[in-house]
Amino acid sequence: VPAKITAKLRIEKKGRGGKTVTVVYDLPNNAAFLKDLASHLKRACGTGGAVVDNTVEIQGDLRDRVRDALAKKGYVVKG
Repeated sequence: VPAKITAKLRIEKKGRGGKTVTVVYDLPNNAAFLKDLASHLKRACGTGGAVVDNTVEIQGDLRDRVRDALAKKGYVVKG
């Protein structure tokens, strides 16, 4: 895992039955790191989520909460 991490955010609806998810992508390809990050974000947002294809998906449009949680961990956040 690199010292400086840049995380990018986007919202997706397609293929989810109209449900919205917040996707955090462009993260290091490390399963343990992604699992820990997903767990931290789910607790910070009070919602469910999952690790899918080297991205972290958080249920709902929670860009502001996710952005704050990532910034507190010292990550650079775009999107």
